[in-house]
Amino acid sequence: MKFDKKNLTEAELMLLYRALLKPRVIEERMLVLLRQGKIGKWFSGIGQEAISVGVAMALNTDEYILPLHRNLGIFTTRNMTDAQLFAQWQGKESGFTKGRDRSFHFGSNEHHIVGMISHLGAMLGVANGIALADLLENKQSVTLCFSGDGGTSEGDFHEALNVAAVWSLPVIFLIENNGYGLSTPSNDQFRCKQFIDKGIGYGMETLQIDGNNILEVYHAISDIAESMRQNPRPILVEALTFRMRGHEEASGTKYVPHELFDQWAPKDPLKNYTNFLFSEGYLTDELKQSIESEILKSLNLAIEKVFEEPEIVANVQTELNDVYAPFEMPEQQIDTTKTQEIRLIDAVRNALWMAMEKHDNLVIMGQDVAEYGGVFKATDGFLEKFGKQRVRNTPITESSILGAGYGLAIRKHKAIVEMQFSDFVTCGFNQIVNNLAKSYYRWNQPADVVVRMPTGAGVQAGPFHSQSTEAWFYHIPGLKIYYPSTAKDAKGLLLRAIEDPNPVLFFEHKYLYRTQADLVPEDYYLIDEGQAVVHDFGSDACIITYGWGVQNALKVVQENNFKVTIIDLRTLAPLDKSTIEAVVKSTGKVLVLTEDCITGSIASDISSWISEEFFVYLDAPVMRLGSLDTPIPLAKTLEDEFLPWGRLKGKLEKLIEY
Repeated sequence: MKFDKKNLTEAELMLLYRALLKPRVIEERMLVLLRQGKIGKWFSGIGQEAISVGVAMALNTDEYILPLHRNLGIFTTRNMTDAQLFAQWQGKESGFTKGRDRSFHFGSNEHHIVGMISHLGAMLGVANGIALADLLENKQSVTLCFSGDGGTSEGDFHEALNVAAVWSLPVIFLIENNGYGLSTPSNDQFRCKQFIDKGIGYGMETLQIDGNNILEVYHAISDIAESMRQNPRPILVEALTFRMRGHEEASGTKYVPHELFDQWAPKDPLKNYTNFLFSEGYLTDELKQSIESEILKSLNLAIEKVFEEPEIVANVQTELNDVYAPFEMPEQQIDTTKTQEIRLIDAVRNALWMAMEKHDNLVIMGQDVAEYGGVFKATDGFLEKFGKQRVRNTPITESSILGAGYGLAIRKHKAIVEMQFSDFVTCGFNQIVNNLAKSYYRWNQPADVVVRMPTGAGVQAGPFHSQSTEAWFYHIPGLKIYYPSTAKDAKGLLLRAIEDPNPVLFFEHKYLYRTQADLVPEDYYLIDEGQAVVHDFGSDACIITYGWGVQNALKVVQENNFKVTIIDLRTLAPLDKSTIEAVVKSTGKVLVLTEDCITGSIASDISSWISEEFFVYLDAPVMRLGSLDTPIPLAKTLEDEFLPWGRLKGKLEKLIEY
């Protein structure tokens, strides 16, 4: 192995040596503890340290890195303490995730590191968002995101590279090609000759380097990073290396041909660099032993300290409190005399416009949201007012753009991501339920992203543009779900969602866009979450509903002079349980109404909760009404039959007469 020190001084070369040695010393100590049963799991990066260390040494300390399991050198080179790292691996409260996640599934803004989640490829889009924030702030900076060779097979990889190329984002996509994705060799992963071939299709520069040569990694990353700071663009780097141990220790290495170990053992990055320093006269046996002893002593003290820490005492309230980032509603003085009658779609547009004026760090992203103004024209005219940097057309990609929204949030920007139709959110499901929802709970990082979800039936759009998708997310802690039924609520709730640092799924019913209008204050105002609206027409029964269900319930009750109270939930997570409780106790008869298919719906959950908590107050079984358990059909007659509105009057009469 040839080393070209170029203009590096002896001190700099020795600094690289210390940085390269430290993760190896830690790894060897961890393997001993694993065999002794003192730690439960370990993902070894032995043989790949030169990549992590070279990268971390080459980049500026305020430039973000998004590492994976085998990148211990990133964390150690960024000067995370041994004690806090070991506490993280041991699931202790002093770790980065307070015992809520393991190994390298954590981040630290202090160290400009964003940790991985287990879903390969998920962080590549997040890197794009961080890099986008640099562009918006005119900051000459790069972001580097790791991928294993297996992760390049995932859709997130292709989406992220495409978005980065189209937007000229300064992201280094670094693929550690160690020949295997867990046990699957590269020839079962892809057919191209090498990973740098994948960059060609995206119009992206590529570079292949020897990942075991610390100086080659350091110089290559230093050079391209400096170039990218001056001329922002993405570059794909393939680092050739080999995994000398199993995917994780329990998996072993039996599936790897023995001759590969014979081939790669002489290429050990630490051994070769150590020999180079000896040959240059910079390192002696005495100095080598001194440095190793110093690192090991510090590590052992940290391990001893962490082992002495008590196990975490679980506290229900603490756990629940840490699911959402705190937010307090500001005091408001709203001029209610200045109102205008506008449609729900116009209220949404008004809220977006006012939010963009107030928050200069707010970015709107989505398919066709710029020149076209969105398929429902909610952002019509925004491009001319706020510019291409903040009103961004995206490629046809959901996952990568949701990830980019998360990346913006990490950099303290606000993001609104429009799903052209809420049905399309399936293509970005992982980002919402595993990145956005769990972020604050895992590492205290708010995910300040609003996902706009045009939803619902009534417009004869068929099975893929009309689904009610809110129940898909209702089960996921960490997400907030807003679902207004009026123009006034749409504006106030959307503004509130944008102010909130937590991820909010904001459902906008397509049928109501241009059929529902009411008086809306011209002021900037917020409507708080978890506060239902009660329409009191009597106490014979109550209907609990939301969205289009509110308008249909009002129509049936008023046309038939039913003495029934209607609860408009407005927000589904959080749910206004106190209002539901009060109305249930006063009426004794409950119908929970939803546009969604009834099985597994939010209506089912609310019904179950009412039956469990307030059974003694009920004068009839809690009834549910929802759409048929079929996909949504296209033809109007079929759609009308699918929807519950035609069955509402009969169901309500049955409940009242019970």
